[in-house]
Amino acid sequence: MILSMTGYGKGAEIFDGKEITVEIKSLNGKTSDVRLRVPNAYKQKEMELRKLVINHALRGKIDFSIKIGAGFDDDEFAINTPLIKKCAAELKTIQNELELSNTDILQSIMRIPNAVISNELEVTDEEWEAIKKATLLALDQLKDFRKEEGNSLKEDFVLRVTNINNLLDAVEPHEKERVEKLKERLTKNLNQYVKDENVDQNRFEQEIIYYLEKIDITEEKVRLKQHCIYFIDTLNNSDEEVGKKLGFISQEIGREINTLGAKAQNSDIQKIVVNMKDELEKIKEQLANII
Repeated sequence: MILSMTGYGKGAEIFDGKEITVEIKSLNGKTSDVRLRVPNAYKQKEMELRKLVINHALRGKIDFSIKIGAGFDDDEFAINTPLIKKCAAELKTIQNELELSNTDILQSIMRIPNAVISNELEVTDEEWEAIKKATLLALDQLKDFRKEEGNSLKEDFVLRVTNINNLLDAVEPHEKERVEKLKERLTKNLNQYVKDENVDQNRFEQEIIYYLEKIDITEEKVRLKQHCIYFIDTLNNSDEEVGKKLGFISQEIGREINTLGAKAQNSDIQKIVVNMKDELEKIKEQLANII
């Protein structure tokens, strides 16, 4: 299964007259990097929330936030007056210095974390369950988003690997010509620098065979074909974390392509190898975006 690291999820639950809204945004990253923004009342649950997010989101740069909507009792929450006054004064100064038009400063300030603070010191088990439920809803939506993105990436991977296979098949028509040209070149060089009567033809034929064996690309072609098959099989794996494995396989594909190019000694095959490298580079670029 292919999951993109890019995604978005949102979940909401009503608890005791207030709306708890959870938002999760993720981007590509080599490890799990979770940034939490939660109201002060929920700070005590940060470690549990972080663990919950990592277990479900797996990998990537993840922004997690909890917002509390209107509808709560006056004695449960309070306006953080010192914070709002300080922000309002600073924003007003900036507004005057830059000669900006009047805007609703208060509305902007109320979006700042901790503008509304909780008077509760402990989160009850019931409220924690509501928080978890909203979080799991957001994580499920995040996964659905990632699956959709992953399906698009999978189609592109299949296309690129298919192109590499087709290019590999295009090498074969040039192989016979490649061998004949190499023999012709070696014979020409021999005749140019050595007189015919001084040449041991049997030994010369043996040297040609040895040289051709050294630059034979049969093994590289077979291994490259196998790596491409393995890549597609891994794409169809039910495992959710295949990104690193696909990265290793793409490295092996690159090694075989490079060796094939080094042994080619044929301009037509070299052009094919360049196109293979181009397709592989596109695969590697997209691999950075999957889990």
